[in-house]
Amino acid sequence: MSIIQNSKIDSIEGGEGVKIKEYFNPDNTLNQINYSIAQCSLDVGKKTKLHKIKSSDIYYILEGKGNFKINEEVFCLEKYDSAHVPPNSKQFIENIGSDNLSFLCIVEPAWKAEDDEILEE
Repeated sequence: MSIIQNSKIDSIEGGEGVKIKEYFNPDNTLNQINYSIAQCSLDVGKKTKLHKIKSSDIYYILEGKGNFKINEEVFCLEKYDSAHVPPNSKQFIENIGSDNLSFLCIVEPAWKAEDDEILEE
């Protein structure tokens, strides 16, 4: 069993420009898991850099509103919406609301920095 308390997790800045708090990853969990879960937040008017990862992602919106581009399609996501991103898909999310955009990102197999490719500066 693993208990992860939000108050004890430091935020990091992701390479694509989002604030990340990683809850579960095989590197910080006693049990063998093959996925990672992170809470991400994006300030008003900001967008992540276009990127792709080798793994499959699921985004689950906790707060706010954003335009989420997956390959050539754009989807408007709001609180409690979710989206599946197939492996190696070009993607970014943009905060189009008046509050911070907060979402969970579930990655399987687990996110690794070397699997994340930033496609723009």
